[in-house]
Amino acid sequence: MTALTLAAAQTLSIAGDVPANIQRHLTFMRAAAEQGVQLLVFPELSLTGYEPALAAELAIAPEDAVLSPLREMARELRLTAVVGMPVRLAPEVGVLIGALVLGADGSLAVYTKQHLHPGEEAAFIAGQGGEALEWGDDRIALAVCADFSHSSHPRNAAESGANIYAACVLISEGGYAADTALLQAYAAEHRMIVLMANHGGPTGGWTCAGQSAIWDTNGLIAAASGIGEALVIAHREGGRWTGRQVEI
Repeated sequence: MTALTLAAAQTLSIAGDVPANIQRHLTFMRAAAEQGVQLLVFPELSLTGYEPALAAELAIAPEDAVLSPLREMARELRLTAVVGMPVRLAPEVGVLIGALVLGADGSLAVYTKQHLHPGEEAAFIAGQGGEALEWGDDRIALAVCADFSHSSHPRNAAESGANIYAACVLISEGGYAADTALLQAYAAEHRMIVLMANHGGPTGGWTCAGQSAIWDTNGLIAAASGIGEALVIAHREGGRWTGRQVEI
């Protein structure tokens, strides 16, 4: 297998302040590029914070010019970034929880959260997922938070040939142990790398756990030590994965 470097961006989002959050994302992208990262994954709704009450007001079409600074930076750095944003795929339809894939080649792809948490239906509609990312010999499947709580989701990803499962999440302190046990189990069961990018602090009234992490079939590769902002990086060389945390 070729060399590959992945990272989870553990960020702090400012509620509803998309311009400020974009600037912080740009900082993370530059820092990740300096570390040789090729694919950088941000938490669920990273560009707005997890703010369902603001979602209808803030929702954009995926091609909206508000994302232009991020798309241009991705091309400049030759880095693919997966960012979280409420989206509308058409004016007359509801708001979806989107994970937007800003390609190093200038491309744009959209993944929409398939499984909503109880209560999210007041602000969002369920999405249809999205295509896996093709990366040389690698196939990277995306998930947004509650998606991974349905065992069929990672199983379908594995059966479709994915060897990497990247989840954009909001995991609270109370849910961290159970949720990360699931993710680590998926890595072992499906023989996939599992990456989890979590918020590094409070958002939407939730006390987030931070501790973003990456696992392989043998267990933990790397994790953030707690809350706050960090990059959690995993690098594959010669078929072997190593990891590290970088504070931002």
